[in-house]
Amino acid sequence: MNEERILLHHGSGGRLSRDLVQNVIVPVFDNPALRRLEDASPIGSALGRMVMTTDSYVVQPLFFPGGDIGKLSICGTVNDLATAGATPVALSVGFIIEEGFALSDLRRILVSMKNTADSVPVPLVTGDTKVVEKTKGDGIYISTTGIGSVPEGIELTPVKVRPGDAVVINGPIGNHEASIICARNDFSLQSPVASDCAPLHGLMKAVIEKVPHTRCARDATRGGLASVLTEIIEASGYGIMLDEDSIRIDSDVRGICDILGMDPLFMANEGKMVIIVPTESAQTCIKAIETNNPKARAGVIGEVHDRAPRLTVRTRYGTSRIVTMPMGMQLPRIC
Repeated sequence: MNEERILLHHGSGGRLSRDLVQNVIVPVFDNPALRRLEDASPIGSALGRMVMTTDSYVVQPLFFPGGDIGKLSICGTVNDLATAGATPVALSVGFIIEEGFALSDLRRILVSMKNTADSVPVPLVTGDTKVVEKTKGDGIYISTTGIGSVPEGIELTPVKVRPGDAVVINGPIGNHEASIICARNDFSLQSPVASDCAPLHGLMKAVIEKVPHTRCARDATRGGLASVLTEIIEASGYGIMLDEDSIRIDSDVRGICDILGMDPLFMANEGKMVIIVPTESAQTCIKAIETNNPKARAGVIGEVHDRAPRLTVRTRYGTSRIVTMPMGMQLPRIC
């Protein structure tokens, strides 16, 4: 087995394929279900309603301040489950690796995935690996599927949103996309912007325990805060007014936006959860977030209303502006 680079034969299904799986991948994620190397793995029984999600990760560069494609693949899938209030039960992963990819980078990605999954915790119980010809795979692509269990009586959905509800978020926006911009373009800043990439299952568990009547939750990834809220508006039929001064944006992120002409409302995040709760429960929600993560800078950033079903922002000058979902994206390949 070549100890330096992935060979095309690692995807052949023969001895090299087996060696890659058994000697490189399985030892990192080792658990009884995965160790069996069967086509279908048992995940045990779980209480409550089951939910399932899947996503693919193609970010460039593969490694960036605050994370990497491996950490991103676990966080993104766990956070999608968290939006339903689900406890992650099991993950599966598919790797598409380009011929010539460094085994040292693969091991680094695997360890990052393992550490992130263990922090939840959630086991990776099955997976698949394919190798494509050189120049056909951009290094590595990862697809992750997650299964979770939703507690009895919990149903988070935009159709439960009501006028007067508060819109809460667990911290500043835009850090992930800003981190990718800096890493991709080799921008030099006095203090490098780090991605906010983080699993949010514990945060949502804490919120639901304190505010069981939480209306809905969404992680503001591609398309950012504005796109997520627009989707909630379309599903609920109610409008949302944001307060510009209440939306936290770190100074370095704001500086990058000013230089490049980007709107932080549309910048991708990988550790931000938008949570809508009855207004009387907003401070309880914020306290639950900060109890889960004392460093969180959570706050109310807006409210639901029954006027025109659209997203608007109340500016610091006392005016308001309508925010519409963009046709494309500000920066490609951010997750």
